[in-house]
Amino acid sequence: MRLFPRSLAAAILTAGCCLSTPAANVLAQSAPPGPSTAAPDLSDQKLSATAAAMERVASLQRNYRQRLAETEAPAEKERIVAEANNELTKAVNEQGLSVEEYTSILDAARDNPEIRDKLIQHIRPSDK
Repeated sequence: MRLFPRSLAAAILTAGCCLSTPAANVLAQSAPPGPSTAAPDLSDQKLSATAAAMERVASLQRNYRQRLAETEAPAEKERIVAEANNELTKAVNEQGLSVEEYTSILDAARDNPEIRDKLIQHIRPSDK
């Protein structure tokens, strides 16, 4: 199995964290206003899968950040990063998404308020 570079793991962790449940409200409030690009046709199924993957990624992020913070040996840090890459990929794939698809949906949500709002609804369904 190919290991992804650290930057991919960092991108996945950051993207997942940026849109995770507590941060979703902050993202929605702090998104810069700008021209909205046309929203890609994302099904509710894709948005639900992305939301579920984000929740798992956020959990993994907390776990692996803590483990990295507690580790000083460079070789052990490398092992933890490789393990994180595998687990992050698995978390996304288990939702029926490729890492590339997951990342592109998160990018679209970051750049398009319409998609972001739909994704946030899947993360934190309305109680109304």
